[in-house]
Amino acid sequence: MSVQLFEDKRVYDDRDAELNLIASRTKRSQWRHRRVGPPWVKFGRSVKYIGSDLNKWIEANRMATAEVA
Repeated sequence: MSVQLFEDKRVYDDRDAELNLIASRTKRSQWRHRRVGPPWVKFGRSVKYIGSDLNKWIEANRMATAEVA
C-alpha cells in the first residue's frame, strides 16, 4: 500500500509546516549537511522539496512490523 502524505506535483519550501511530519527544520538541515534524508533542491538560498520525492522517500523508509493475531 502506497501512502501519499504530500501532493506529488507540489514544491514544498523548507519553511512549510507540512514538512514537520518528516522531521523538524533543524533535523532536516542536519540531514542535508550529512547527505541523508529525502532529496532536496536548492534555488539560491532557498531549499525546496518535491512532493513526489517526499512520498517515495517515506515509502522507502517504511518499516514493516509483525502482525499481532
